[in-house]
Amino acid sequence: LVLFISMLFLTLLLLFLALFPGAFNCCTKVSDEIPKGILRRVERFEIQKADGLCHLEAVILYIEDRKFCVSPRIRKVKKWMKKNKHKIPRKKTHGRKQRRTKIIKKKEKKQ
Repeated sequence: LVLFISMLFLTLLLLFLALFPGAFNCCTKVSDEIPKGILRRVERFEIQKADGLCHLEAVILYIEDRKFCVSPRIRKVKKWMKKNKHKIPRKKTHGRKQRRTKIIKKKEKKQ
């Protein structure tokens, strides 16, 4: 019986991980302050929305294989994102945008 329960738990855990791969990649806390100099070192960023699996709005900043979760309401971060949105690669968070890009490319090839 113990073996059956542990196998069932393991199966359910693997199923959950397969269905929701980003479930453990969400920011659970955000900082309301950001130290000087951090924004200059950002290599890429993501915007986490408060829908789906992640229940908290955040801007995820990646610096040297580390991630920092900051509030999207910080004035300094908003200004920085607006200024640098074309300079720093932003990971696409939604598949819909990627599909639209592919459709546009296919239409261009046909013409």
